[in-house]
Amino acid sequence: MSDEVSVESTGETVGEAKWKALRDLERIAPGIDKANVRYQIVSEGERGLLGVGYSPARVIAAADAPDAAEPPEDVELSEAGARVRSLVEQVVAAIGGGSRVGVRETDAEIVVTCVGGDAGLLIGKHGQTIDALQYVANAAVHRRGVGKSVTVDVAGYRDRRRATLEGIAMRAADRAAAGERVLLEPMTAVERKVVHTRLQDVAGVQTTSEGTEPNRYVVILPA
Repeated sequence: MSDEVSVESTGETVGEAKWKALRDLERIAPGIDKANVRYQIVSEGERGLLGVGYSPARVIAAADAPDAAEPPEDVELSEAGARVRSLVEQVVAAIGGGSRVGVRETDAEIVVTCVGGDAGLLIGKHGQTIDALQYVANAAVHRRGVGKSVTVDVAGYRDRRRATLEGIAMRAADRAAAGERVLLEPMTAVERKVVHTRLQDVAGVQTTSEGTEPNRYVVILPA
């Protein structure tokens, strides 16, 4: 039976607090069934008068944690694959995420999968932790002259986030094609690449990145 996960969030309204709570649940337990999330309204909040006496709405959201899949078995890993596995295991242990680590390797790439434990801790805000870990793993491999790419995934986060980003990109492209200059939220370099790649062959729009890290963002323009 799945364990229960819960979060407490606040917002100006109960609806906003519920939305934030759902986002937090999805971050710490990717794959939860959103239809079965249970909400408890702790406080509906007070708007106050002229800013005096304001208190936010407070909501607790709970759901059954999805069953964790088993990570792939490490079969005949190369020296690079074994080194990447060791690196990720050390980081997982240091962070305290408690995930199990598995590695799948081909002639072109090394794919590391982490399952179980605190997925949100490993993923980080907007994927910053998992992206940083992936960057370090790639640097460690390339420093030894191995021409393989390394992908680090946590509980299927990469595919879900890619689908979300591509949906955001296409909706923004529709607005840009109509003549609007659209600025997306700040993203990591990995996420910006997903947007650029998705829109590179879309007629009537072009993309660029602006700003400085960690607040660099994609701009979608009419072509």
